Amino acid sequence: MKKLSPAFVELTQDALLKAFWYKPSLRIFLQQHSIAERALAQWHADQSKRDFILWLWPQLVKDEKGQNVILSMARSLAEMQHFPDLERKEDTKIRIPEAKEAIARLRRAVLSINETIRETKDAENRRKAAIEQMTANIAAQQSIEKLASRLTEITGQLERQDGGYAFERWFYDLAIYFELEARPGYVANGRQIDGALTIDGTTFLVETKFTTTPIGSPDIDTFMAKIESKADNTMGLLISISGFNQGAKASASKQKTPMLLLDHGHIFNLLLSGVMTLPQVVSRIKRHASQTGSSYLGATEF
Repeated sequence: MKKLSPAFVELTQDALLKAFWYKPSLRIFLQQHSIAERALAQWHADQSKRDFILWLWPQLVKDEKGQNVILSMARSLAEMQHFPDLERKEDTKIRIPEAKEAIARLRRAVLSINETIRETKDAENRRKAAIEQMTANIAAQQSIEKLASRLTEITGQLERQDGGYAFERWFYDLAIYFELEARPGYVANGRQIDGALTIDGTTFLVETKFTTTPIGSPDIDTFMAKIESKADNTMGLLISISGFNQGAKASASKQKTPMLLLDHGHIFNLLLSGVMTLPQVVSRIKRHASQTGSSYLGATEF
């Protein structure tokens, strides 16, 4: 077998992460494809699926045996029609189409590789460049770099409604990147909620603001009403790309501090720079709120 292209390897990884959400299901799939127990033993309980796969993949691509394992996984994934893991998710209407799209892309790449393997060596050499280019174009492995690039692209839409929707969806994708239980925007009791996510057992309603100026107390009051209408263990996470004025910070810091505030400093200096994960940032601000009653802790104060 010829060496798999980096793009094909990445495409298989992308489809694998999109098709399986729960760790036990992914572990069984890996066992069925000859991943040794000594390798699976390296998967620590607090390690995400993404981090384990990012560790495992370089081990497999080093030799032909490992690349055969990747190709075997790719062929199995290409045959998938149903996604039991994703059918149990609140955001199944988004997650399943994304998984199907990733599988479809992989399926095209697998068909091309199968055809190439059947060809003679000369035919393989003639088509090698075209196949690698095709798989490179369709590889869609999401990364922090790609999330940063997407955010840069939508900054030209500040203050526009379509920009607000794009930022809302971007933050949902950021939460999914960090493998959080997340839900996209929805309407509850006539109120528009930009999304929800769960961190360490706490449910956070999400509100995103994509404006050119810091937001003030009226936006805080509106979001606070949404939070206070929910269960006692529900908090709010308000993300403003342009930050908050002093009145907003004061209004958010009510008794028991039910709302946490994130701004561009947290996004660019901590999350997109790879310094901290989203759960770590939220937990740090939550701890600060518990200790001080203040809902805001600037990125430079971490």
